[in-house]
Amino acid sequence: MTYRWNYSTLTTDQKNKKNELAKELNLHPVLAELLIKRGIETKEKAIAFLYPKLKELHDPFLLPDMDVAIRRIERALGNKERILIYGDYDVDGTTAVSLVYKFFRGITSNIDYYIPDRYDEGYGISFQGIDYAVETGVKLIISLDCGIKAVSKVAYAKEKGIDFIICDHHMPDDQLPDAVAVVDAKRLDSTYPYSDLSGCGVGFKLVHAFSQRNGYPFSDIEPLLDLVAVSIASDIVPLTGENRILMYHGLKQLNSNPSFGLRGIIEICGLQRKHITVNDIVFKIGPRINASGRMMNGKEAVDLMIENDMTSAREKSKNIDKYNEDRRELDKKITDEAIAYIDNHIDIIQQKSIVIYNETWHKGIVGIVASRLTEKYYRPAVVLTKSGEMISGSARSVPGFDVYKAIESCRDILENFGGHTYAAGLTLREENLQAFTERFNMLSFDGVEARMMLPQITVDAEISLSQITPALINGLDLFNPFGPENENPIFLTREVYDAGNSRLVGKESRHIKLEIVDKTTDRPFPGIAFSQHNFYQRIKAGLPVDICYTIEENRHGANSFTQLIIRDIKE
Repeated sequence: MTYRWNYSTLTTDQKNKKNELAKELNLHPVLAELLIKRGIETKEKAIAFLYPKLKELHDPFLLPDMDVAIRRIERALGNKERILIYGDYDVDGTTAVSLVYKFFRGITSNIDYYIPDRYDEGYGISFQGIDYAVETGVKLIISLDCGIKAVSKVAYAKEKGIDFIICDHHMPDDQLPDAVAVVDAKRLDSTYPYSDLSGCGVGFKLVHAFSQRNGYPFSDIEPLLDLVAVSIASDIVPLTGENRILMYHGLKQLNSNPSFGLRGIIEICGLQRKHITVNDIVFKIGPRINASGRMMNGKEAVDLMIENDMTSAREKSKNIDKYNEDRRELDKKITDEAIAYIDNHIDIIQQKSIVIYNETWHKGIVGIVASRLTEKYYRPAVVLTKSGEMISGSARSVPGFDVYKAIESCRDILENFGGHTYAAGLTLREENLQAFTERFNMLSFDGVEARMMLPQITVDAEISLSQITPALINGLDLFNPFGPENENPIFLTREVYDAGNSRLVGKESRHIKLEIVDKTTDRPFPGIAFSQHNFYQRIKAGLPVDICYTIEENRHGANSFTQLIIRDIKE
């Protein structure tokens, strides 16, 4: 794959600020440059970023309607009303339900939870879910990670004598549901200082507000941060602001004393003796939780995450792991079918987006397939399948193209839609499929520039190999956890040479195990360049190449070594 390297040097003003930061905080100059590139230009902001503290979390009562929500919950508890915790079937929704349910079950036994079935009910609040609440005597529903657009459903619940508290993080429509409280930092009238919380993060703010009002110490809710960390990593929200604080301390909880349910998943992933990172959540823990909702019902994921018995947690983790195996098989099968269809029926060179439909595909897998197609073709992709009498599916996008806004522009021919800038879901009638396909392709043709269809690598700093010192390596640890809008820093070094021991490794000798030097040092640096064997002959001939890479500290027990993970090579 050909990458475009995006690198910008600091302005004179930024260089001055970098030097000030490096001096004030006794930082390696490269670390100060990384802070400046992240928009962190003062000593105070740098300290807050490098040393995330829970006391820096915003007052939860700054969220719209939070005060009203807490008063309604207090009234429900005082009147011994039955409460239903309701959430979506993905990782964010199931962790949110688990967190809020775990907290309130310690206060009342008159509580239940509900996860809609992906296939029978679809995304968000359903009439079936409200009917379940009516049948079980519920008087208050607290929805998490969904509900912001459920105007008709909330009205239906109100007719049945049920109040709603909506806790969401998705974009609202012009009309808000007629709920008792709508807690969402993305409301147009919101003045909350941070708008990118995950759905589970909003749930945490709810229990934080309740604890604060009712005299519970923060230490009572701190153990719940392991669930928040899983949601933040899995829902791919920015790792900035409050999310960075919550993720930092959530990872500490996940590594030191996770709940029984998450411990069961950690064990089934083989992570119990390893330091768990954001990548471990994204690629191992999260997909297993998601597999429950994709293959069966997300309620099983909640059953596991609220489990109080370790033996039961291990058994439930095995079931979820089996769902994940089944999911992987289906994922590969449907992805292969989708690629074959595109290669045979779509002139991808002429298209700036992909809209593909197959009525036999598994509804729970199409989001993953959309991601695979976006990664392969580097274009926005919408993958659709049959869902009852409707067509539904998922969309994924490339940096620079807001797929949610594109889908919102088609709302007049859609039954339902929701999501974020780079990932969205939609439902439509079959007779509108052609019109949607044509309109979405037209919107992408106008909105996707040629540069967006070429994957880019954003370089954080240009350095020489001699600048990779223990001070830099140790300082990079302070930038963790990495994720969206706080990516693992990528460095550029020009004119590196083989130190004599570089060799081809791996299956079909497709990877290069490097030992390299540059003109500033004779000390060889180890590196690995995956799937870049085509540069091997040039490197072994002693010719210079430019590399961009991340710096990784590999830990094996008491031993550790620094390795460069080569992202791309250019002559």
